Amino acid sequence: MWNKRNYIIIFLFTIVIITLGTWVARIITGQTLYVDRLTRGIVEKFDDSSIYTFFRWTTELGSEEFLVPFTIIITLLLWWLFRDWLPALVFGVGTLTSHGLNILIKRLVERERPSILVAANAEGYSFPSGHAMISMVCYGLLAYFITKNLKSAKATFAVQFLFALLIFLIGISRYMINVHYLTDVLAGFIFGFIFLVGLIYLYELIRNRRFKIQS
Repeated sequence: MWNKRNYIIIFLFTIVIITLGTWVARIITGQTLYVDRLTRGIVEKFDDSSIYTFFRWTTELGSEEFLVPFTIIITLLLWWLFRDWLPALVFGVGTLTSHGLNILIKRLVERERPSILVAANAEGYSFPSGHAMISMVCYGLLAYFITKNLKSAKATFAVQFLFALLIFLIGISRYMINVHYLTDVLAGFIFGFIFLVGLIYLYELIRNRRFKIQS
């Protein structure tokens, strides 16, 4: 049965999709987004500062060099912990697929970066941020699977908060070190979150069907 909460979620989702569509349309036609014009000057103030250094290190937690071995290790660990291939498959394939999806969107939009920094994996197109999008999926799935085994509501909240903070810091680091526009990062979060919810829904659907068949 539909309730007020469902309608609110659909309304907010519609607003987000319309906003994303507007951003993409304006970027493709060569326009500069108002949000980016308003926020470009902020990051320039942090060059050669301790804040820049902090985010330069933080961004490595979303880099390909870190996430590839991390994903492999966590995939094997989930398989061992759950004694089941499904969580491992959803985590591993989901994280890998999010990378491919990010590349596809970037090639469709073809937005140039504000600056290139090879050492920080900042090459190629800019929209949406791969660090923000892939970290949302990778760390979001990890938080989801960890909390499934927790009994304490406080522990669950703590894990979710810490991973949410980590995802935010990794994503915003791309803006702070000036290799992405702010809208790149926001779009990465949004695309990543939508994909994350889809993967969790798929996992729950398969798991429930398996349970019904076994029972």
